[in-house]
This record gives sequence, structure tokens and C-alpha cells, in this order.
Amino acid sequence: MTVVILGEAEREFAESVAYYESKEAGLGWRFRTEVAEAVSWIERNPELPRLRPKGYRRRHLQAFPHYIAYVIRAETIWIVAIAHAHRRPEFWLSRT
Repeated sequence: MTVVILGEAEREFAESVAYYESKEAGLGWRFRTEVAEAVSWIERNPELPRLRPKGYRRRHLQAFPHYIAYVIRAETIWIVAIAHAHRRPEFWLSRT
């Protein structure tokens, strides 16, 4: 399968990296690494997380309070959000 990350998700990711790096040197890098590992896991196991009632799946990060929301369309995994788990839940749903 092909993984495509929407521009909005890319911006959310960059903002989170910058935020964590501003809090502590190297923390942004750790966030970046964990997101990369989670995206790789999603690519290998796209259908493992349960399908949520609103038609998306998500993978929670381990060390950060974020998740990666995605949908599967044909042979493409569309990452629609890299979202903070406790702020504005499902604000990105219109992207799906």
C-alpha cells in the first residue's frame, strides 16, 4: 500500500515537532522518530486498528499524547491527522 500524508497533517506534525523542541532540546526529534515508527507500523498493519464509527482508524503514540488518524481507500492509506489526543477531538473529520 501507498501512504499519503495530507498537507494539514504535515503542518500539524511540524507544529508539534517545533513545540516539543521548544520545551526541551531533542524532544522534537523523539516525537519525529515516534511518528515515523508509527507510520511504518500503519503501513505494515493498516487494518489492525479497529474501524471507528466515523469511518477512520487511528494509532496512538506511546510516549506522546498524540495519535495518527487515517483512512484506507483502495490501495492507499491516507493520513488525515496527527492530532493531540486531548485537544479538539476529531476536529479533522471533514478531511476524510
